[in-house]
Amino acid sequence: MREYVQLQQELLTVTLIITGIVFFSIWIFYTLNTALNYVIGACTGVVYLKMLARSVEQLGRQKEKVGKSQLAPFVGLIIVASQVDQLQIMPIFFGFLTYKAAVIVYMLRTLFDV
Repeated sequence: MREYVQLQQELLTVTLIITGIVFFSIWIFYTLNTALNYVIGACTGVVYLKMLARSVEQLGRQKEKVGKSQLAPFVGLIIVASQVDQLQIMPIFFGFLTYKAAVIVYMLRTLFDV
């Protein structure tokens, strides 16, 4: 269980680091509004990751399988973004996928044992 908690912490830390780097890069090359939309998506990705981790912790004790309810915040955000003019769907979507970049970084780090 200790290794699982370390994995959660590492994925969260790497996600936040990548979010910060990409946020400032988008702000420099595009606009602050686009960068903030990216951060909204990244925060939703972090919430999704935490909800998924909580669901995985319950496997075997209370649940038989992981549900799909964790995607509700993302789906709700995309619906809201499609209705509000200030929100942009693509930066939000790419922000949400930031946690996947953290998973890839973790996989590469363990693959090459860095």
